[in-house]
Amino acid sequence: MAVRPFGDALEIPNREDGIADLVKRLRSLEPTLVVMEATAGYETPVAVALYRVGIPVVISNPRLIRSFARATGRLAKTDLIDAGVIAHFAEVIRPEPRRMDDPDEARLGQLVTRRKQLLRMIVMEKNRVSKGPMEMRKDIQKHLDWLAKELERIDKALSDFIQKSPIWRAKDEILQSVPGIGKVGSHALMSDLPELGKLNRKQIAALVGVAPLNRDSGNYKGRRSIWGGRAQIRTVLFMVAVVASRCNPVIREFYQRLCNAGKPKKVALTACIRRLLAILNAMMRNGTRWGEFKPAVT
Repeated sequence: MAVRPFGDALEIPNREDGIADLVKRLRSLEPTLVVMEATAGYETPVAVALYRVGIPVVISNPRLIRSFARATGRLAKTDLIDAGVIAHFAEVIRPEPRRMDDPDEARLGQLVTRRKQLLRMIVMEKNRVSKGPMEMRKDIQKHLDWLAKELERIDKALSDFIQKSPIWRAKDEILQSVPGIGKVGSHALMSDLPELGKLNRKQIAALVGVAPLNRDSGNYKGRRSIWGGRAQIRTVLFMVAVVASRCNPVIREFYQRLCNAGKPKKVALTACIRRLLAILNAMMRNGTRWGEFKPAVT
């Protein structure tokens, strides 16, 4: 199999021309797989352009690429070296290509991301308005008022976007039918975890990063712990699990059973996230709401 690194295709003034040139060059080679690092969103237009012309593409976590480089003894880092490492990584690891977001998924993700950004700015400005100099508080309050109006606008845009699409509306209704999941949690799940309902329960838990990993060696049996995964959606699911452990009868009973067995509360909540993910995954796969779904007792 021929492996070739590309590290210079976008080094021209017009970015769109650079992407078109890269696609043209790659199509002429008829590659079986293209792998690139995630680079703060700059990789997305390239990946989408390749996906649209039928070229299998993978956007890999840079930490995996760097760990692979160290494992092969390559400690130096330049653009040319990185391109070679990524090509070697693609040849040896052969990561599985994933489907790119369709335009609707991308738009939903943009709205949800913007909402998170506004919430972070509101928290920062509220901290400043209570501690900043008196002469600045009036300006900070004006900015807070604007942020609040912008947040209302984004919330309305999100609701309108979902209501206009029968598919998104159906997904939203399924998710919000679960006790403990509200509008914000539902929107975050649809945006940050589009694989929900398309993988099995072990795969979805590993993707989120709540699957316990073994740490054993010989006779030593280490404590299992979670690692990796999607931190943003895991944070949302942690808050959902906290609420569900109080108001969702299935999750509440499961949580109380684990606590009565002596499990630390954080461990019990992590287990609740896995349990809830398995239920949500089955509901989304079967298109059933909470009242229609009968979760197995585990």
